[in-house]
Amino acid sequence: MVRFVHPSRDDITLEGVLMALSDPMRLRIIRSMVNQQGCMSCTEAAPCPNMAKSTLSNHFRVLREAGLIHTEKRGVEHRNIVRLDDVEARFPGLLKTILAFSDTEDKERWRAPPP
Repeated sequence: MVRFVHPSRDDITLEGVLMALSDPMRLRIIRSMVNQQGCMSCTEAAPCPNMAKSTLSNHFRVLREAGLIHTEKRGVEHRNIVRLDDVEARFPGLLKTILAFSDTEDKERWRAPPP
């Protein structure tokens, strides 16, 4: 049986959260999961439909080890949920600020005329 390692609330570090969210694909995964507001499988939260399963698995491992998501196996699926309460308790407003800023940055990037 697969056993996932999840840091306790007190073991979630700012460095770990920022490192995990520094990757654009992982940031998109977290944004998708926060917007969904529920459990998602890895493929449901995938930022690209053709992303290799090994790459996707690695992204979820990094997010899990940083304390950003909780993963559990249900049947043959791995279900994931964002640990909003734990992250908010450790770093109030951090995730909301990062998601708001990155969302604005993405929109501006798409609106900007080509160089």
